[in-house]
Amino acid sequence: MPQPGLTTPDNDALPWQTTLLLALQHVLVVAATPITSVFLIAKALHFTDTVTASVLSATFLMCGLGAILQSLGVKGVGARLPFIMVPGGAPIAIFVAIALQTNIQTAIGAVILTSLFYFIALPIFRRCLHHFPPFIIGIMLLMVSINLIRLYGGLIIGQPGSADFAHPTSIILSLGTILITLIFALAFSGILRQLAVMFGLLAGTVLGMALGSTDFSGVGHGPLFSFPQLLPFGWPIFDLSASLPLLIYAVISMAEATGQTIATAEIVNSTQNVQQAIPRTIRGDAVMSLLGGIFGTSLIITSGENIGVVRTTNVKSRFVTAAAGGLLILIAIFAPLVRLATCLPGSVVCGTAVIVFSIIGVIGIDMIAREPLHTPGKTYALAMGLAMGMLPILVPGLYQNFPAGVQMVFGNGMAAGTLTAILVNSLFNWSEKRTQARVKS
Repeated sequence: MPQPGLTTPDNDALPWQTTLLLALQHVLVVAATPITSVFLIAKALHFTDTVTASVLSATFLMCGLGAILQSLGVKGVGARLPFIMVPGGAPIAIFVAIALQTNIQTAIGAVILTSLFYFIALPIFRRCLHHFPPFIIGIMLLMVSINLIRLYGGLIIGQPGSADFAHPTSIILSLGTILITLIFALAFSGILRQLAVMFGLLAGTVLGMALGSTDFSGVGHGPLFSFPQLLPFGWPIFDLSASLPLLIYAVISMAEATGQTIATAEIVNSTQNVQQAIPRTIRGDAVMSLLGGIFGTSLIITSGENIGVVRTTNVKSRFVTAAAGGLLILIAIFAPLVRLATCLPGSVVCGTAVIVFSIIGVIGIDMIAREPLHTPGKTYALAMGLAMGMLPILVPGLYQNFPAGVQMVFGNGMAAGTLTAILVNSLFNWSEKRTQARVKS
């Protein structure tokens, strides 16, 4: 077994006990995303308990297989970086919208069409990678961080007007989880510090039990094993016009995957060619989304949580995330674990998510700060990117009276901010080159 330190950090093979503990931490941090995603879809589309269980099992299975694929890589597919895959937040909303406007079969068809679109659009997208320097990636990560902090903050306080809106117990659990995580990070060093996020999540769950916010009574009821159903909603319907919003998102998703690949490769000091890793990441997203569609899930993509988890825990080995993929597969087929995963207090999970996504913002700020911000080009690119990115985050519904395509691009803070920064940065670069050419002539 290679010893830590003799290879690049992402290729370190740690002792199996350490690998398993760190993999469990990754699973606990990201488990909320598939659970929340599936239950949001189930509630919106009125799934039966049986269908919900099947889709949740399928989602965990796809996340597990995707983590192994992205971490280890197979013949040009998979980033070979410490990546976990989850259902994307924006695609969930689009998936539900398509299903409500048409039907669930059309929404599944849209997922499959989008996964194929990744392969078709990738060669064109690769030629545009020079428009994504670290400065732009930093702006993208900052927008992702702010948007997700707002999202999980909203989940902590609940729906305005509901009986438990901004309930003190929920806020205490979330802030308590954040505080406990910080205490563990301060008190420990080495492997124990790397496990601070997991300890915080577990301690928060214990606190939730003490406050009566956790109920494990249903874990022991039901079948022992569960297997996801192939095409649980019947044969998909392929409607190109209905699929258009998800196809538009695919382009945004490729940009986001680019940022995650570059940032993660930098954090783990990977020696591989990042420009070659980017298309492998996107192909991995395409393959897992295609499989997910066949099993009734929405798009399965590389998670932005990876960057925050890697930076927070300082765990850089891709074999840890591959092991996490194995644990996710175990959860998928062992029914009591699926039921146990749904019992984690939402406020505790959201508190953990706020920590992780805040650190993603710190990484983005660090990447932005490397550029000389006093130059007009960088100043305006950052300012305009922040303006267009923050507006839809701070003013929800800003574009609600615009066509769906406009809402999809400009109503997404990450997309609007990133695309604006790319455009402004490119315009200033073009202007400077033109001025230099005139001076030389």
